[in-house]
Amino acid sequence: MKINQIASKPKLIKLIVDDEETLGEFGEEVEFYTWDRQPLETFMKVASTSQENPNGIIEIASELILDEEGKQVIQDDVTVPNKLLIKMVEKVISTLGK
Repeated sequence: MKINQIASKPKLIKLIVDDEETLGEFGEEVEFYTWDRQPLETFMKVASTSQENPNGIIEIASELILDEEGKQVIQDDVTVPNKLLIKMVEKVISTLGK
């Protein structure tokens, strides 16, 4: 297979957080979007960030968690509850790893 057969521009994909805890807290699933392919720089940030570096996780989350138009949701003084934020980042990471 030639590389140009699998190379493409990133596309927005919808991800859903629908575990029991989230459903109990919000009464419904939470949907958000991310790119199906991330720049290598972002991918390396994800790989090198740990839970011991909360600022790094927040920085990565702001790049990965998007609305349906591809705009960052987490910015300036706007964020989501911490438990949900971690679940969203985990969802993106598990999706990118496939």
